[in-house]
Amino acid sequence: MAICDHLSQAGDPAASTPEGCEECLAAGGRWVHLRRCLQCGHIGCCDSSPSKHATAHFHATSHPVIQSFERGEDWRWCFVDNQMG
Repeated sequence: MAICDHLSQAGDPAASTPEGCEECLAAGGRWVHLRRCLQCGHIGCCDSSPSKHATAHFHATSHPVIQSFERGEDWRWCFVDNQMG
């Protein structure tokens, strides 16, 4: 299967809050794993986290690609095409 255009054209922006999920930090929440938006650098929590801020960020902005922000992981996910890269 060919990689989707969103994944092949994704950027590499700096993390907006390298210490954790932006919204969880502001609200005193918790997260399980972190994801970085490859369009703007937003750091949000994964879908295993109570608030699922990374997915919420996609729905609010339509930024299509996230990357794991966990040490030792480098996978990416396109929300639009439901494809891992």
